[in-house]
Order: sequence, then C-alpha cells, then structure tokens
Amino acid sequence: MISALAVVETQDIGAGVVIHPFAVVRNDVHLGDGVIVHPHVVIEPGVSVGDFVEIFSGAILGKAPSPTAALSRAVSFERRVEIGAHASIGPHAVIYYNVRIGAHTLVGDAASIREECVIGERAIVGRHVTINYAVTIGDRTKIMDHTWLAGNMVIGSDVFISGGVLTANDNNLGRSGYDAEHAAGPTIEDGAQIGVGAKLLPGVVIGRAATVAAGALVTVDVEPGALVMGIPARVVRRG
Repeated sequence: MISALAVVETQDIGAGVVIHPFAVVRNDVHLGDGVIVHPHVVIEPGVSVGDFVEIFSGAILGKAPSPTAALSRAVSFERRVEIGAHASIGPHAVIYYNVRIGAHTLVGDAASIREECVIGERAIVGRHVTINYAVTIGDRTKIMDHTWLAGNMVIGSDVFISGGVLTANDNNLGRSGYDAEHAAGPTIEDGAQIGVGAKLLPGVVIGRAATVAAGALVTVDVEPGALVMGIPARVVRRG
C-alpha cells in the first residue's frame, strides 16, 4: 500500500511494501519486500533497503555531509546506503551516505551515523547515539543510549558499550588541524565490555573480553581479559 500523500519517485519496490503519508522516497532507491516506511521519512537516491525493514517517522536515509569551510577534515563519500534485511530504523535517526548496516540490526531513536561507517548484523545502536565517520562495528555489538563514538574507530563483535560512554580521536584537541594519520579513535576488541560513563582516549586498545568499569578514564591500552577502573584507569584484575 502506497499512500497517495507520499512522494514516491522510484519504481524499484518489492511486494507488500507500505509507504505512509508524507514520506519521500526518491528515484534510484530500492525497497525490498515487506518494507514499511512511516510518515515523514526521507529516503534519498542511492539507498538500498532490504526485505522487511521498518523505518519509523522522521528518519533520514542518505544525508550528504556538508563540506563547509568550518570543517578541518575533507569530506569524501559515495552516495549509497545499504540497510540489511529485517533491520529497524528508529524515529528521527539520521543515516549519512556511504553507510552499510547489517541484517536484523536496530538503530534507535534520533541516532546519528556518519559517512564511511559499517555496522554488522544483529547489532543495537541505542537512542541518541552518535557514530562519527569511518567507524566499523562488528556483529551482535550493543551500544547503549547517549554514547558518542569518535571518527576512525574499530569495534569488534559481541562488544557491550553502556550508556553515556565518550571517546576521542585527537590528543591535540584540534589545534593542529586534521591529520588522518594521527586522528585515531580507540579500538575495542571482540567481547569487551565498557561501563556506563567511561571515557576512552585516542588510540587506546581495549583487549578482547576486557572490562572497563563505570566512570573509568582509559589513557593506556587494556590487556585482554583485564578489569580496569578509576581515573586514570588501573588494572584491578587480570584475565
């Protein structure tokens, strides 16, 4: 069912698709079977939506980054977005171009996912989470509400990141302009757990199955299996 009050320019629409009033679906968009597009969703050209995806009101798929003079980083992206089958995109989520989201993944309300990001299957991106540019996230990883992930991060599979976690990718705080070789966010390896309100500084590696306690400030690498806590974080138990 396609509402007469929707703007639908594409003809690449699968069986059983529902597009509600006031949605905008541009040309060169693929909608798989059983997709549901709620009111006021905007889907820009180059977006491919897999079977049985639900996109809730006010979401934007295919936002182009703004190459303003105020940015220190040159913006580069391809006009494509891939949403895997059975994914769910929450109200007012904004997904930039050049993003791939795996099957069965949930993107929460008002989440922001910047260009060059890849998110695996069966992952959770919580409400009001910001995922900056060039972040890779593995399968079954859970990122809870209000977390902020810096650009150029790698997060493995089966990782749990609690609410309000903050990360950084530039020890110079932007004073030297943007240098891709030195702007590196943390790496969080498979199975690691990050407690609520923890802060991870640029370039640190959180080892496989390590745990960072709530409120910890991580300034150096954490070895696999270790538990760290405190400001700055110190090892209190090794795996």
